[in-house]
Amino acid sequence: MTASERILAALTGLLSHFAQLSALAWALNLVLTLVVVGLAIATGRLARRIARLGAHRLPGPADAEMTVRANRLARLAGWIVQTLAGIAAVLVVADIWGFNLLAWTTTPLGARMLAGAVRLGLLLIATVAVFELVSLAIGRGMDGFADHAVEPRRRAQLATLAPLLRGLAQSAIVIVAVLMALSELGVKIGPLLAGAGVVGVALGFGAQTLVKDFLTGIFLIVEDIVSVGDIIRIGDSGGLVEQMTLRTIRLRDFDGTVHVFPYSEAQVLHNLTKSFSYYVFDLQVSYGSDLDAALSIMKRVGARLKSDPDFADKILDPIEVVGVDSLADSGVVLKARIKTEPLQQWNVGREYNRRIKLAFDEAGVEIPFPHLKVVMPERQVSELAGLRGVAN
Repeated sequence: MTASERILAALTGLLSHFAQLSALAWALNLVLTLVVVGLAIATGRLARRIARLGAHRLPGPADAEMTVRANRLARLAGWIVQTLAGIAAVLVVADIWGFNLLAWTTTPLGARMLAGAVRLGLLLIATVAVFELVSLAIGRGMDGFADHAVEPRRRAQLATLAPLLRGLAQSAIVIVAVLMALSELGVKIGPLLAGAGVVGVALGFGAQTLVKDFLTGIFLIVEDIVSVGDIIRIGDSGGLVEQMTLRTIRLRDFDGTVHVFPYSEAQVLHNLTKSFSYYVFDLQVSYGSDLDAALSIMKRVGARLKSDPDFADKILDPIEVVGVDSLADSGVVLKARIKTEPLQQWNVGREYNRRIKLAFDEAGVEIPFPHLKVVMPERQVSELAGLRGVAN
């Protein structure tokens, strides 16, 4: 019997089976079918809600990563329950209409396919469990190391390494799971691995930028050049280092804009907050001001700021007043700087600027502002004088 003949025979038998049903049997079967389908849909939606609530109760810090992980687990659990509910609904509906699909699983082919599907499902569940457990273990372990670190710089470096280690571990888990799934489907992974090695070499030559990005990022972290939480400048862009991935570094500037740079493009990197920082002052006073008095006021204001309890722990050393830095067009430039904790130089600098303005005003030291002086030729001056005399 050909394939078309088998299909026609199956359709003929199916129509004959439905033709034997009475009107009452049709109505009851349709009602039962709708009930079973409705229960399957309701079960799937209820499972997704329960999974979402359960995922948000998982251990771990309540941050963006926790939210992403919870949503991912909720979707996966809901999908699994929805699939199982759908399969159960299909079997029940088939039984309602007089077809026993479970009998197909007793055949050799059906038994093999069922066993393979069960193993693939268990592999998927185990992969997801290991994926999440490894992510959680790395995050909790690095957080524990960071909590016991004495230096803030070490804590920042550990916070930078955590997502990199997590990404490497998760990538390895996914690769192993895919190979196991292919092996379960009957694919021989030995030649596949050999071919993957050749392809990997070819990709290594073709994707040299990716390799360069990865290696540059590793050296930036190992050499402690930059870490998450630093404020750096790359080219014309600067901001807070928000995240360092396997290939890119992400900065968020003051207005909220996110700048993403591949490591290979960060050829010249300016770290403004490594170990300590300086806030540099370029203060202008008028040429008629007492320079020695102005310098003395700058030192006195710096000393008072350092003794203030709100700023004492942010300032590392007393203010360093360099002296007269230059003679500008509208005034004399006095230079000074304050050594502060990382990230605190702007807070200290703003408060110092406020205090030095008040102190200069109190002492009568003039802070100049641009003036415009118009010089007219002598002929025009005499003409204007004559016009004024006529007017008078």
